[in-house]
Amino acid sequence: MFTAARHIIVGFIDFFHRPFAKWIPTQTFRYLACGGSNTVLNIVIESLTFNHILHGQPMPIFGGMTIAPEVVAWIVAFAISFPAGFIMSRHIVFPESNLHGRIQLFRYFLTTVSFILLTYILIKVCRVYLPMINQTVRYTCICIVTAILSYISQRMFTFKTVEDKVVTTPNP
Repeated sequence: MFTAARHIIVGFIDFFHRPFAKWIPTQTFRYLACGGSNTVLNIVIESLTFNHILHGQPMPIFGGMTIAPEVVAWIVAFAISFPAGFIMSRHIVFPESNLHGRIQLFRYFLTTVSFILLTYILIKVCRVYLPMINQTVRYTCICIVTAILSYISQRMFTFKTVEDKVVTTPNP
């Protein structure tokens, strides 16, 4: 069933890739489609959480402490987009990667932690220096920056293809 779903998704994405095939490599187009879909999902979840669940108000935790609504909304969105992004990257965008799944997941986690820190810093900086811009617009811009960096890191590190090394022993 999983193979059939992958086949349908890849076929759908590749159908829309045909007009752009001269300019955009297949893997890059698949990344744009999967990453774009996952980013839209992330933004929708973040926006719904921020505007309709939290109503833009900080979330109390304990002892009078609160968490900024932007951060809470981002955490909720991340909890859904992380596994979705890994599955799409592994099975649709970079299926040729010959690294073990656990290594891919660990590397995906490491790069994601880097982007968590970057996103958190950007959320805080934008909140302080760009308060006149709508929160959803600010978050969308942050997502665009992290998406570009994410593609580079996934292609070069997380899902890279390791060539088999042939070990030869010298003749005595």
